Amino acid sequence: MNKELVNVTANKSHIREEVWQRMNEEKIGRFPFPLQNRIPNFKGAEKAADHVMRLSAYQNAKAVKVNPDAPQLPLRAQVLIDGKMLLVPTPRLKAGFIQVKPEWVPQGEEKKAASLTHMKHYGKELPLSDIPRIDLIVVGSVAVHKDGRRLGKGEGYADREYAILTELGNPRVPVVTTVHSAQLVDADIPIERYDLTADWIATENEIFSTNTPYSKPTGIDWSQVTEEEKEEMPVLAEISRLVRGE
Repeated sequence: MNKELVNVTANKSHIREEVWQRMNEEKIGRFPFPLQNRIPNFKGAEKAADHVMRLSAYQNAKAVKVNPDAPQLPLRAQVLIDGKMLLVPTPRLKAGFIQVKPEWVPQGEEKKAASLTHMKHYGKELPLSDIPRIDLIVVGSVAVHKDGRRLGKGEGYADREYAILTELGNPRVPVVTTVHSAQLVDADIPIERYDLTADWIATENEIFSTNTPYSKPTGIDWSQVTEEEKEEMPVLAEISRLVRGE
């Protein structure tokens, strides 16, 4: 690993640690604990979800991809309540994406159907070739700058999921993240070409456009994908077969 990359990684880790510590000190977080090394759940997550509902991009969306973390559970449930198709990546993308259609969920069970524990009971795993067009993407964040630069927990799944969908031909679509206002940072978040930025940020208090000047991933950078990653994430090998004929 070159020195520049080491410095970038260290800077990102420092920003994450500061946010996790601030949330602990201000008692903003909620179950699951500890907040460290995860997309932290936070008090006011329901209010942040309510703000997303006001977006025309949300109102017009037929299919919404939402990350599987705890703070986005209220929004996953709302997607189903509002009669939209929900798509959720499986943990570590081991099995691609889970699709849950609103008509598959009895009224009043939307929150249960949107939980990671019960989602498979209500939905089904989709092969990549069957993934429908996605109209809006919701991601979790540990830290986010008002210009749309964001940090996840450091494993790069949100970035790669967006790249995967683009590789499969999904049009570029808006990205929104829901966070506590304490997760907004002024720090100069390093950004690399494969990092995913947010177009909107929703907190417990408001939602606003980032007018981000940074471009989003246009596909998978195959030069950065190792054979080991293909084994750990079979979806990558499947995409390589579908798109590249390998």
